[in-house]
Amino acid sequence: MIYSVTKRMEIAACHKLNLSYESKCQNLHGHNLIITVFLASTKKNRDGMVYDFKHIKNEVHGYLDHGNLNELLDFNPTAENIAEWIVNKFPECYKAVVQESEGNTAMAYDEGFSIPSDFLL
Repeated sequence: MIYSVTKRMEIAACHKLNLSYESKCQNLHGHNLIITVFLASTKKNRDGMVYDFKHIKNEVHGYLDHGNLNELLDFNPTAENIAEWIVNKFPECYKAVVQESEGNTAMAYDEGFSIPSDFLL
């Protein structure tokens, strides 16, 4: 049996990017990020869950919402890097999606995750 949970949340935050080229994104600006976290396991915990939705929200939304990502995170806060940070936060997480705006979405996948690949689609 494979169990999975998905948590989607909106986060208001600001950041500026450190880039190797000139860009408006080097200036402090804000986003309403839509973040989706995907977790899966072949086991449920003692409470019968893969991971409690509230705990996912606390660890991601509770930490980042209404914050300056440059102050909260110790890396260049690109959407790709934020997605990777989320995947690395939870052992059960195999994918994170960070949508900065309509049409601009980044994803990170844990390529070593041991759930069958057809399940990840």
